[in-house]
Amino acid sequence: MPFPFFGDDKSTIAKLLSTLPQVGRVEWIGLRPARRQPLQAVIEAIAETDRHLTGDHARPKPGGKRQITLIQHEHLATVAGFLGLEEPIEPGQLRRNLAISGINLLALKNRRVLIGEEVVLEITGECHPCSRMEEELGPGGYNAMRGHGGLTARILLGSPIRVGDAVRVQEQPKPEA
Repeated sequence: MPFPFFGDDKSTIAKLLSTLPQVGRVEWIGLRPARRQPLQAVIEAIAETDRHLTGDHARPKPGGKRQITLIQHEHLATVAGFLGLEEPIEPGQLRRNLAISGINLLALKNRRVLIGEEVVLEITGECHPCSRMEEELGPGGYNAMRGHGGLTARILLGSPIRVGDAVRVQEQPKPEA
């Protein structure tokens, strides 16, 4: 019998995609106090159900797909490397709300994520870089960010988010028979 993850079975990819035992960590939280203002690093923020982070300038509509943004913490050094910098860039320069380490964010697309013990996010898509990256990072900033822009999410269940909180895939309830 072949190893269960190899072979021609169409469910092989589904099995691989569902295997995500890693637990991530919130490394950084940032809030925009006003339009076009630098993000301010905080150690805790309140995620409001179906809204945004309290104190953040962004005011997405209820049901919106971009209520909170996440960036892969490990990509800070990668983007800096593309720009020829020796030190990782600061998370606030990328204009995302959360920097997450230890778990591949792209593997979370279209999933629900638990942050800490209570916050539930629904990952809604990729957060592509914008022209502001040239302002923040200098010439080439936009292209350095391509493929490293992070994710957008909807806040399904709000509560405080703290630096150090665990980030894990939330198990989906099984349908009743």
